[in-house]
Amino acid sequence: MIIINVKDEESIDRALKRYKRKHRNVGIMKELRRRKQYTKPSVERRNEIINAEYRLRKFGAE
Repeated sequence: MIIINVKDEESIDRALKRYKRKHRNVGIMKELRRRKQYTKPSVERRNEIINAEYRLRKFGAE
């Protein structure tokens, strides 16, 4: 659970902005989307290998 302490003389808009930033950085929505569907371990490993090859081609071999 995310807790935001509203400071004295702080507007609600500013506190809401801090809450949104904290929510985004914690990654709650990303985790929920990831857990929505089950992926087999073999598929996860295959995707890791494909992503690693892509990163190596794009950024590594220069």
